[in-house]
Amino acid sequence: MTATNSAVEMLVSSSNTFFILLGAIMVFAMHAGFAFLEVGTVRNKNQVNALVKIMTDFAISALVYFFVGYQIAYDINFFESATVLSEQSGYSLVKFFFLMTFAAAIPAIISGGVAERAKFYPMLISAAVIVGVAYPFLEGLIWNGNYGFQAWLEAEYGAPFHDFAGSIVVHGFGGWVALAAILLLGTRNGRFRNGKLVAFAPSNIPFLALGAWILCIGWFGFNVMSAQTLDGISGLVAVNSLMAMVGGIIAAMILGKNDPGFIHNGPLAGLVAVCAGSDIMHPIGALATGLVAGALFTWLFTLIQQKFKNVDDVLGVWPLHGICGTWGGIAAGIFGLESLGGLGNVSLTSQLIGSFVGIVIALGSGFIVYGAVKTMSGIRLSQEEEFNGADLSIHKIGAVNKD
Repeated sequence: MTATNSAVEMLVSSSNTFFILLGAIMVFAMHAGFAFLEVGTVRNKNQVNALVKIMTDFAISALVYFFVGYQIAYDINFFESATVLSEQSGYSLVKFFFLMTFAAAIPAIISGGVAERAKFYPMLISAAVIVGVAYPFLEGLIWNGNYGFQAWLEAEYGAPFHDFAGSIVVHGFGGWVALAAILLLGTRNGRFRNGKLVAFAPSNIPFLALGAWILCIGWFGFNVMSAQTLDGISGLVAVNSLMAMVGGIIAAMILGKNDPGFIHNGPLAGLVAVCAGSDIMHPIGALATGLVAGALFTWLFTLIQQKFKNVDDVLGVWPLHGICGTWGGIAAGIFGLESLGGLGNVSLTSQLIGSFVGIVIALGSGFIVYGAVKTMSGIRLSQEEEFNGADLSIHKIGAVNKD
């Protein structure tokens, strides 16, 4: 019996390790989606920079999260022998890998907002501080119950803040930090002439579409594998993610008047919004969440381009991740209610408070970190460097050799 129990425990631990490893790989693959979405959106002279930023941001994020961030969020470090770390088939290590891919999404989100005019190393240093300190603070507050915040919400309003896969913790945080960086950077040169908007068309729609497809596919690992163990897996999460994605596409198609940029960002808006409540909503509620998110993104991105002259958000990461992420936190408190077909155990008041707290932490962190780096070293390319493009100015090579 002892041998049988031991074999069963080994099977369970190894299965859980393999399960979350697949999730980590799928979310890791999403970073290629971030890269190609940005490559296809920016002008030709900034494509290499987009690719390099996503790759180097990932590496720096992994280091700071391993040595600092993970301990801030979960009070866990890896200063143990390999014998200890490999226990339970190394599940604790793979869980770190999975959560690290979430953390690394923050600078990938920010990258799209600050594209085409940001310095390389100052932004990399800023990203390291955000991923190593600011993001883990919010992550631990929500996902690990640090500082008693969740316990207080449950005691006062009947349920803690519910964010299953990161509408607020990951996407909302990244989008609102990006807004702070965007405001501190200022608009791209040539963006407005004689008070009128000059539209910079996407450089490569196929690359933009490829990035969107990669992100959509990887998102099912992002959401479904957030269960973190096999016994927590739910087909409800998968179908809710699907329905929200579809809702985002339909809303963006109609309101965006068949514009390919909107159509390929619409599913991402829906997926951002459904992260928080994907495990508790009814699929019809998830569809409604995605429809609203797709509409929000399309409307707000258009409004920013036409009216907000000081918000030059190249990929629309603030409306896509910041606003749609905030909507997702609130939507979980609406469509997660049993009265609307959800599983319940959620409070709209807690969702409103938790979403607001996430915004405050993100904006505060963004202005403090990027403001400090701007003061010390500057965060924007010179006018000549920006004119020549980040590819030649920073990396000394263009995206295509036409010889």
